[in-house]
Amino acid sequence: MNQRIPLLIAASFVLVAAWQLLGPVAGALAAERDAHLLAVKATDWPWWRGRTRDGVADAGQKPPLRWSDTENIVWKAAVPGRGHSSPTIVGDRIFLATADKARETRSVLCYDRETGRELWNLDVHTGGFEQRGHAKSSQASATIACDGERVFANFLDNGNMVTTAVGLDGDKLWQTRVCEFATHQGFGSSPAVYESLVIVSADSKAGGVVAALDRRDGTIVWSYDRPKQPNYTSPAILRVNGRDQLLLAGCDRMTSLDPASGEKLWEIEGSTTECVGSVVSDGKLVFASGGYPKKLTLAVLADGSGKMVWQNDVQTYVPSMLVSKGHLYTVTDGGIAMCWEAATGNEAWKSRLGGTFNASLVLVGDQVFATNQEGRTFIFKASPAKFQLIAENQLGDDVYATPVVCGDRIYLRVARRDGEKRQEWLYAIGDSVGN
Repeated sequence: MNQRIPLLIAASFVLVAAWQLLGPVAGALAAERDAHLLAVKATDWPWWRGRTRDGVADAGQKPPLRWSDTENIVWKAAVPGRGHSSPTIVGDRIFLATADKARETRSVLCYDRETGRELWNLDVHTGGFEQRGHAKSSQASATIACDGERVFANFLDNGNMVTTAVGLDGDKLWQTRVCEFATHQGFGSSPAVYESLVIVSADSKAGGVVAALDRRDGTIVWSYDRPKQPNYTSPAILRVNGRDQLLLAGCDRMTSLDPASGEKLWEIEGSTTECVGSVVSDGKLVFASGGYPKKLTLAVLADGSGKMVWQNDVQTYVPSMLVSKGHLYTVTDGGIAMCWEAATGNEAWKSRLGGTFNASLVLVGDQVFATNQEGRTFIFKASPAKFQLIAENQLGDDVYATPVVCGDRIYLRVARRDGEKRQEWLYAIGDSVGN
């Protein structure tokens, strides 16, 4: 025992020396990590599908269940041009992307969250406007992401996909060409903020890529090549099987990457060639749906085994789905609401809502918000027992953007048509009591 004491003392000196050497390094790494913490709050909706990236509003939100042109409208603001991007909300500001065909501009707009007053309008690109694409697509379909210090926007410009960072006061900070892009139906992949990175993707017949850019200067940190196929989905970064996974459907495969390094975690054949909606997960399985060339909804085990757990021929091509308490919810493009048991794919119920759906689902507590193209928002219960419609509300008559719910308010981008004239509006919907 006495012989071990000198060894223990020597070992302690080694540990102390190691700490003296590595301690500053560890501290620097911690400081670097802390510098990349995102300045967003529970009352924000900082990127596509919200803080949790899956369409689930933060707990405790109590938005109104009834609204109209005259009921529970806090404010409305005119939106120039056309775009399908959903509102992005951080702090006291709201950000939108829009495009003006006549001026050939693609722009970032900023509004005051409390009043709806336009604070600034920055033209990110002028000229080089893409004329091709589906009649329902727009040149500003990608939702903006915000890290609390900068906003990030994806646009097409002169046949390229370009990511731009803008300061909160409307100053262009940097711009990075990510890849060439050959338009088929359009482009709408939204950026995803992760740690020190902003991650973007673009799939087209010119060749696809997923790329991670440094949020501070736009330098490409890593990139991952994709097939030369058209596809439209946004990257989803979700906590699955005990780790963060960057998930993409489409191009005839399901793909999982490490969002920090771009390393491929797993990839399996499946999905369809073209998808629009983003992947969702229950923590073990990942779920995706596509619409061309076949109708398909599928569930894949996200542990690298490549096991497809179940699939069916339901087509939810454009809207993104929702997962809640062991069940998967969708509204198809054709307006059929459905609920499946997530683990098995067994159908719990389905019900016709009506209309055409482009917007994705949003979950607020146990209530699902689903807005159709005709401007009608259906609110129904997230319950597998049966379909339970809570409310229907009409606002606008041409709607593509997904509603955003935060701070007890709903923010909805809609358009109204008057003959050939089309005007977009951004609405803040809130309880009229106290407003």
